[in-house]
Amino acid sequence: MLEQNVMIPFLKKFDQYPFRIMINNHEYIIGQGQPEFTVHFNRTIPVKSLVTSTSLALGEAYMDKTLTIDGDLYYALDHFLGQMDKFSTDQSALKKLIFTSVAKNNQQKEVQSHYDIGNDFYQLWLDDTLSYSCAYFKHPEDSLYQAQVNKMDYILEKLALRPGMELLDIGCGWGFLLIEAAKKYGVKGTGITLSQEQYRMANERIRQENLEDLVRVELLDYRDLANRSYQFDRVVSVGMLEHVGRDNYALFIDCVKQVLKPGGLFLLHFISGLKEHPGDAWIKKYIFPGGVIPSLREILSDAAEQNFHTLDVENLRLHYNKTLLCWQDNFNQHRQEILAMFDERFVRMWELYLASCAAAFHNGVVDIHQILFSKGINNELPLVRWY
Repeated sequence: MLEQNVMIPFLKKFDQYPFRIMINNHEYIIGQGQPEFTVHFNRTIPVKSLVTSTSLALGEAYMDKTLTIDGDLYYALDHFLGQMDKFSTDQSALKKLIFTSVAKNNQQKEVQSHYDIGNDFYQLWLDDTLSYSCAYFKHPEDSLYQAQVNKMDYILEKLALRPGMELLDIGCGWGFLLIEAAKKYGVKGTGITLSQEQYRMANERIRQENLEDLVRVELLDYRDLANRSYQFDRVVSVGMLEHVGRDNYALFIDCVKQVLKPGGLFLLHFISGLKEHPGDAWIKKYIFPGGVIPSLREILSDAAEQNFHTLDVENLRLHYNKTLLCWQDNFNQHRQEILAMFDERFVRMWELYLASCAAAFHNGVVDIHQILFSKGINNELPLVRWY
């Protein structure tokens, strides 16, 4: 009872939207007005855990069914996560979790821990393009598949591709962008990834499309690009920068600079923060070890130092909210299959991940930006936006 009497006052600061807490047959109303959702605590959470990391304490409680929510998980999180600035995080106590090594070997392990869960897992709830990044909904009625095709077309149009050009995709995933670029523009594409599973399937898809003469995918760290004597007309990176780490942003951009021809275009698509932040403890422990979300301003600053000229910046925040809700729906439709592959705790972890990220984008906790750069000056592009 003592712990309960301390936990409830801690939670009372999250009063932007009223909600109900049920614990030990006692009801507590947080905030003013009719409760928007109800949280059941099957046992108390130590306040020390909440203070050390509110995110980690509540996230693990949900995974372990210490915490359950009546009704729609996304609805509840959408009315709660706009208050993440009130979360507590003891960075000194969580130093090893939050500030991980940016060395090659460690980052490779971190990337593989997420993307090598299994192609069969991702195929259950991603669309047929196997695109694991923000889609682009040109029309409200677009399916997830159509929106992912839209996204690829939009990126390729921004790159102003011409037949015979050489295109590099850093963090190429399962290879759909490179395949589309080769088929629609006749360019030669090179993709790099650290994921064994993505590497295997990307090359299978390239063979199925008979594109071996135009497209190749390699298991390669971006830091090793310069050792290959590659030169490209265009470089694209979608959803990979979040794995680079704050200490390596300038290095990453320099590596792009070394392999991009003068006047070449570089499109960078990444989840961004309004300000610099070391990252969320729960996400780092369970979903993206080592993941860090850059701020827009630090990337623009680092790029300027490397003589990259910013041609266009676009925020696609609400597109990612919609994408994540589509993924959440697909995931829920295949819940029993995923449960058979893993266990209940894993499934609840991923449910929380997808719903919380959707809520975070809806509340502006994070953004997603697409930036188009040129290496030095490019005077050959149209005077107006051509895409």
